[in-house]
Amino acid sequence: MLPKTAEYALRAAVWLGRNPDQHESADNLAAGTQVPRRYLHKVLQELVAADLVRSQPGPGGGYGLAKKPSAIRILDVVNAVAPLERIHSCPLGLSSHTRLCPLHKELDSVYASIEKSLARVTIGQLLKSTRDIVPLCEVVKR
Repeated sequence: MLPKTAEYALRAAVWLGRNPDQHESADNLAAGTQVPRRYLHKVLQELVAADLVRSQPGPGGGYGLAKKPSAIRILDVVNAVAPLERIHSCPLGLSSHTRLCPLHKELDSVYASIEKSLARVTIGQLLKSTRDIVPLCEVVKR
């Protein structure tokens, strides 16, 4: 449903949210999130431009969250790299459609529902989950 870019951005945000006061090198971030390094760089630059991630150059530098994980919604991350496109007018450009037809109204309703769902969950909430599956981590059962 979401583009790969949004998936990669969410992986990066969750990974960085695990230790929000620390910087992570791009190499470590790529390995931890299983995102190709070159593609990750593009995604991180978009997150930096959206003020969700900060970049610190030089030795000991890397990437870190620019806000607390509890202040970053899933929707913020998605919108930074691959915004959901709502339907505001007839995609076919039909002049007789002064409002959305039943099909496009229904599709836009689905997009609105997705936006609402992604807006209600923060990166912090994902990291505080009490489920036995930890985001982005392989958990070995003993």
